[in-house]
Amino acid sequence: MKIRLGYVSLPVTLDITASKTLTLTNYQKLGVRRGEEKRIKLLEENLKNLKEILIFNEKNQIHFYRMTSHLVPLLTYPKTYDNILEKEKDKLKEIGNFIIEKKMRVDLHPDQYLVLNSIHPDIVESTILSLKYYDSLMKKMNLNTNIILHVGSSQGGKKEAMHRFIKNFSLLPKSIQTKIALENDDKTFNIRNTLFLAKKLKVPMVLDYHHFLVNKNHEKIEDYIQEIFSTWNITPKIHFSSPKSKKELRSHHDYIDCDTFIQFIEKIKFCHTDFDIMIEAKKKEEALFRLVRELKYKTNYQFLDETTFIVDENSL
Repeated sequence: MKIRLGYVSLPVTLDITASKTLTLTNYQKLGVRRGEEKRIKLLEENLKNLKEILIFNEKNQIHFYRMTSHLVPLLTYPKTYDNILEKEKDKLKEIGNFIIEKKMRVDLHPDQYLVLNSIHPDIVESTILSLKYYDSLMKKMNLNTNIILHVGSSQGGKKEAMHRFIKNFSLLPKSIQTKIALENDDKTFNIRNTLFLAKKLKVPMVLDYHHFLVNKNHEKIEDYIQEIFSTWNITPKIHFSSPKSKKELRSHHDYIDCDTFIQFIEKIKFCHTDFDIMIEAKKKEEALFRLVRELKYKTNYQFLDETTFIVDENSL
């Protein structure tokens, strides 16, 4: 099976960010005209830096990448959102075409404030509005990438919370429904809950292995991995991170524990399924390449390039 490694958002090697923004308070102080000028300037800087990050990824043979969800300043400010995207449509299209041309895989993982199954109607409304904005952004870039969500609120109990998610999912436009992928979390909605919803809604499930390890009973990943992978109609993807410490199990470490990574790969290699792994480590691409160096030392996995390797029955 072929595995590609990716990383999240902002590479530590480059001293740039594609997440420059301004607060709504500052925007309102500037007034609409000057506020829009500032907002457009920041978006232009973000797009310029995103292109530089993508070029960096391409030169370093990184084919899998999570774009920042803060690319557009004041994303959820509805009054002028469509206008700002329209003004930058050529640059957005250029970046999207670069991603397509270089055959990169990109996705989005909005912040936790998006809670589709909240008990508060205003939060549900805001979540749906935000998802519409992300959908518009992807359309301007000619991309059909995944938008990853957690199930969200557990108020009223898991059964009721899952029912609310199903109900509110039906309120989303079809173009958004086809982009959603569900991820298991580290406190409430485990792989069984998330897999149930993914199959019910006919959306992919993203396995977060770190979340699985801290939020499981007696489940074995070997018993679920094929079913999880079967929810995808494209190459499946998973998230992988290591705990910061024994006391801070839920927090992410700067790097990846290579031994745990290898153990995971060896447990699921019977699937013979190609998949992508998003490395969620604070040292970003540095953590990715350190993991690669360790894998080359500790295994006989066959590396096809700097971030892609083959695992077969005789590997290790």
